[in-house]
Amino acid sequence: MSSRPLTGSSAADAVAIGREQTRLRVIEAAIGLLTRGGRDAVTTRAVADAAGLQPPAIYRLFGDKDGLLDAVAEHGFAAFLATKRVDPDPPDPIEDLRAGWDVAVEFGLTNPALYTLMYSEPTRATSAAFKAGMEILRGRIRRLAAGGWLRVDEELAAQIVHATGRGAVLTWLSLPEDRRDRALLTALREAMVTAVTNQQPAVRDAGPAGAARALHAALPEQTALSGAEQHLLREWLERLTADR
Repeated sequence: MSSRPLTGSSAADAVAIGREQTRLRVIEAAIGLLTRGGRDAVTTRAVADAAGLQPPAIYRLFGDKDGLLDAVAEHGFAAFLATKRVDPDPPDPIEDLRAGWDVAVEFGLTNPALYTLMYSEPTRATSAAFKAGMEILRGRIRRLAAGGWLRVDEELAAQIVHATGRGAVLTWLSLPEDRRDRALLTALREAMVTAVTNQQPAVRDAGPAGAARALHAALPEQTALSGAEQHLLREWLERLTADR
């Protein structure tokens, strides 16, 4: 059976697929070196050798070593994102928050070298996969707010959850193995839960802050108000949520 010659577009597609496969092979080789020997082991020559390429290929694909490390970090964020499971209507929003925190921490403990690289530079917060993961977290926070469970405003709550998870992993990894105690992780998680949530829905409290947060969370679904009215209502609600 004779094969048809590739058209211009299909030939370009084949080249793009081959380039992406090579790129992934290099990233996986870099992750292997990172896992076994730490960041210092990830040199362009070592990565090229592990991927079966010549060093100039690394520069063609990633620009330089920093570009390669950025790609490795992005791959890590994407892998972490794939571990997230989202329940749009969890039976217990606080347990859902705990479960999400546990998943994030466990990923860091399972992939220590990769996790450290992912969070070693603030600029990596621009990663598309990192932003997608934060949107999942903000969705959890929004459900807490809509149910009146949130003690603080949504942005602060997201920052607390993220910071405690990241801090828990990096602190754990900094400890000698014989001093690592899972009780530390549990204590940090529960401190996070206490900081951002109420044990009972805040709308049951006498103060207006919890009810204001719940209404603020539901406001994007409001269609009866004009844009100017929604803006004014948000301003009022934000002032009420600050009344603690």
